[in-house]
Amino acid sequence: MADKLVRIGGASGFWGDSSVGAPQLVQGGGIDFLVFDYLAELTMSILAGARLKKPELGYATDFVTVAMRSVLKDVVAQGIRVVSNAGGVNPQGCADALRALADELGVSVQIAVVTGDDVMPLLPELRAAEPPVRELQSGAPLPARVLTANAYLGALPVKAALDAGAQVVITGRCVDSAVTLGALMHAFGWQPGDHDQLAGGSLAGHIIECGCQATGGLHTDWRDVPDWAHIGYPIVECGADGSFTVTKPPGTGGLVAPQTVAEQMLYEIGDPARYLLPDVVCDFTQVRIEPAEPRGGEARVRVHGARGSAPAGSYKVSATYVDGFKTSAQLTIVGFEAAAKARRTGEAILERVGGLLAARGLPPFSATNLEVLGAESPFGPHVNPAVGQLREAVLRLTACHPDKAALELLAREIAPAGTSWSPGTTGAGGRAGVSPSIRQFAFLLDKARVAPTVALEGLEVLVPKVPAAGAQWAQTAIEKEAAADAPGEPMQVTEPSVEVPLIRLAWGRSGDKGNTSNIGIIARRPEWLPLLRGQLTAARVADWLAHLVQGPVTRYEVPGIHAFNFVCEQALGGGGMASLRNDPLGKGMAQILLALPVRVPAAWMNQLPPPPQGDL
Repeated sequence: MADKLVRIGGASGFWGDSSVGAPQLVQGGGIDFLVFDYLAELTMSILAGARLKKPELGYATDFVTVAMRSVLKDVVAQGIRVVSNAGGVNPQGCADALRALADELGVSVQIAVVTGDDVMPLLPELRAAEPPVRELQSGAPLPARVLTANAYLGALPVKAALDAGAQVVITGRCVDSAVTLGALMHAFGWQPGDHDQLAGGSLAGHIIECGCQATGGLHTDWRDVPDWAHIGYPIVECGADGSFTVTKPPGTGGLVAPQTVAEQMLYEIGDPARYLLPDVVCDFTQVRIEPAEPRGGEARVRVHGARGSAPAGSYKVSATYVDGFKTSAQLTIVGFEAAAKARRTGEAILERVGGLLAARGLPPFSATNLEVLGAESPFGPHVNPAVGQLREAVLRLTACHPDKAALELLAREIAPAGTSWSPGTTGAGGRAGVSPSIRQFAFLLDKARVAPTVALEGLEVLVPKVPAAGAQWAQTAIEKEAAADAPGEPMQVTEPSVEVPLIRLAWGRSGDKGNTSNIGIIARRPEWLPLLRGQLTAARVADWLAHLVQGPVTRYEVPGIHAFNFVCEQALGGGGMASLRNDPLGKGMAQILLALPVRVPAAWMNQLPPPPQGDL
């Protein structure tokens, strides 16, 4: 068992990912398991709506009609086992569709279904509970009209299904990394108390859960990533101790290097010393990411050093609810002073429609957002002065209102700008649609109230009980401050010195959790970390991002990969489905922070990479 290696390919990072992932991994990856991650909060609400219209739907249909149709015969022939959370809000419906596909293709396959994540039946008693249910970030009470409510299950049900002989496991909502961890628990016989191995397996799952983000996708140094069109999907080769290497199928594009894997490790996590999952609390602070010996012409990166402790006694539940209506419309403005013309156009539209609403006895918009795309709107006060010379810009107007008619009125008043105001106005397209404004509501639920179930070809499979509680989900303010303390000393810069943008010293990637943005910053050289420690303080980051971030900023150090993780609260205008911003998931937050000026010794200049084009 000590020498055993298990190869797992990550074929999907979200519902809508490319169709090339599964065939690429099955045909050239030499894998034992093929895993898919499809679900996000918005996806769950979309699937719930689909199930309301057609009871047999409510799952990620691409999993069956695209991915499995292309590989099912080969998967069965090669003995590859598949784990996917494509079940959404209807895992059994997904399994039924896959069974129909298997029958059509003449393939015999054992399919298991994991359910139990849907906690909608518990909502009536939760409304009457004491203490009352509260949203994790805002503290708001449980909404009156909830669309979906799903607990993030762990890996134990997946392990149980594989142990029982399933060739394909279809789950509903689980944490993204659980599809990989469940496979590893089965392959190595890991038990709930094997915390270090579970942490390593969870990290392996975290690295591949977003598809090509582990193989050069979204990499800071994007010019260094070859052959985007044929980028390779990630493979983790895992050992029984929880360590693993990251690679990709031979002959594919992309880049597997310590910095690309490090960027993905920090993606969408909070405190790296206490990354909370249903199966284990992970400590990634001492993880090492190092080049490994290439194989088959492909680069490989070794990852080791994750540590774990007992999980909390509660599941995180993600619910969605309707909060009025929302619309978003765009216009293109061409010519001299395009950005200024676009902004004045947007202001005029909002003023006009505001007057029309008042005349009809309707209240004002509950929220509006005016952005000029192409004019560096997300950079706020840090805009490049050259923006004033833009000769093309896109006006984006977004608004919310409790009455659908108010937003239909706004949508009608966009096109008249084409003949009324700014010269060079074009690109109105069709009238913008109005849709329900769907928001997320996250809360905690005692694990004892959730009963994951597994059925293999209609027969129930025993799922072990979740272990007793260990760590708690919530940190006190004192614990949070202690966890954020930097373990090293800052470097003081003496003259002569030069000011450069942070991107010349570091790589960065940002992600989201609700209304919180996290920004991982990795020093390009370990010896540069002390300088960044001194200048890249939480206070300075909060000041640089003050036009976007309304809550506190906490800095966590990750010394194993000479990095920091900045957790920015109330940073995304409500986040995800609730945000009116063009970037509701904070994908650009790291790019904005990488423009922060940093002072370095002049003697370092010949060691720095060249400045990016467009840098002042």
